[in-house]
Amino acid sequence: MTASARMLMLAVGVAGALAGAVDAPRSDGAQGITAPNPSYSWAATVIAPTTARRAPRTSGRRIVNLQPVAPLGRGAQVLLVRRTYRDRGGRLWVSLQLPIRPNGRQGWVPADTLRFRKNPIRVAINQKSRTLTVFRNNRRLYRLDVAVGARSTPTPVGRFAVAEFIRTHTPDSFIGPIVFPLTGYSRVLNEYAGGNGRVAVHGTSAPRLIGTRASHGCIRLRNRDVIRLSRLLRPGTPVVINSP
Repeated sequence: MTASARMLMLAVGVAGALAGAVDAPRSDGAQGITAPNPSYSWAATVIAPTTARRAPRTSGRRIVNLQPVAPLGRGAQVLLVRRTYRDRGGRLWVSLQLPIRPNGRQGWVPADTLRFRKNPIRVAINQKSRTLTVFRNNRRLYRLDVAVGARSTPTPVGRFAVAEFIRTHTPDSFIGPIVFPLTGYSRVLNEYAGGNGRVAVHGTSAPRLIGTRASHGCIRLRNRDVIRLSRLLRPGTPVVINSP
């Protein structure tokens, strides 16, 4: 099942569910910020309204306005840092993975509108083996079985990031107790169940389908596994999905 902000808020009623669910990132300053590597990445919390632009300058064309509050769970807006650039005036710009179409879209934001946290966790999803693997400091912690998109509604392939962490408070629902919306969208569905085709990692009320190609593009886990995942996964965590 695909998930979008509108779908989740209407169908699951999770508005405000994120409050207190995400650890408040400590300010590490903007020194030493790097692109993601196998051992760690950087997550950026938006601390003031800002504009993501196509180029690292104030005259760069606007892509999207970013707010400190994430649109779905109403928690902090936390995005993955992809790269940095310091302009001639000495101002640091940060390229963020944006939770918008098309998949993989990045935008430049001034670093002084962000707060940074170093993150040792990353996730790799293998559609061939139907598994999700969690790494910390480039060491495998554990591997979980998943369901992926059906052939007609495939899970998108590429480099994404966790966009939000939402507790549904309805563990027996179709999408389980926890939903991690990603920055990716279905490539074949522009709309699903009133939403806009957003893809997520979430639990399921149909664990018998784990290990198959059964979803509309989302990654489904057994509820006990998504709860286990929630102890480590936070917004801004890199997620790589390979081809089936």
